[in-house]
Amino acid sequence: MKDFIAYCGLDCEVCEARIATINNDYKLRDEVAKNWSAMNGVTITPDMINCVGCRIDGVKTPYCESLCPIRQCAMGRFKTCGDCDKMKTCEKVGMIIKNNGEALHNLKSSINQGE
Repeated sequence: MKDFIAYCGLDCEVCEARIATINNDYKLRDEVAKNWSAMNGVTITPDMINCVGCRIDGVKTPYCESLCPIRQCAMGRFKTCGDCDKMKTCEKVGMIIKNNGEALHNLKSSINQGE
């Protein structure tokens, strides 16, 4: 499994926050902060848009670092939620995989590969 697949199955490699971080792109950080603020009904500043990936050592957005219930549950226990026998009934990861076929595919692929 690719290192850039998050615990929930999302592909961090295509995440705009990661792209802004690795390219040090303040304009993209500003756009992401505005979009995420509107989408989540909270204030997110461009300075918060710093992340190298969910399972990669390094900086994370404040949400990913300490608030994401999926990451908090899986960290130190599983490579991804695909390794958890409760994945199909889990409310935490269920919010992602019911709306994102690619994330579910990524998690199922990790099961099939035995990783």
